[in-house]
Amino acid sequence: MMMPPGKSRRGDSARDAAEAAFKSVTKKPVEAVPEARKVPGVKSIVSLRLDQDVLEYFQEGGPGWQERINEALRKAAGK
Repeated sequence: MMMPPGKSRRGDSARDAAEAAFKSVTKKPVEAVPEARKVPGVKSIVSLRLDQDVLEYFQEGGPGWQERINEALRKAAGK
C-alpha cells in the first residue's frame, strides 16, 4: 500500500507532538499595544459632512470658521 507524501507508517502523532512542542517554545508572547501619547493642542485632520446651512453659518464670520466649529463641538461635548 502506498503512503501519501508526507505520511509515515508511525502515524502523525509523534510529528504533531514535536511540532506542538516546538511552537510552544518559539511563540512570541503577545505584547499589549502601547497607547498613543496624547500631545495637548495637536489637531487631527478629519473629513466631516455638515449640512450646507450649518457650514455657511460658520463661514459667514470669515476666516477662523474651522476653529469656531471646533469650539462649538467642544462645548457640545462638555469640554
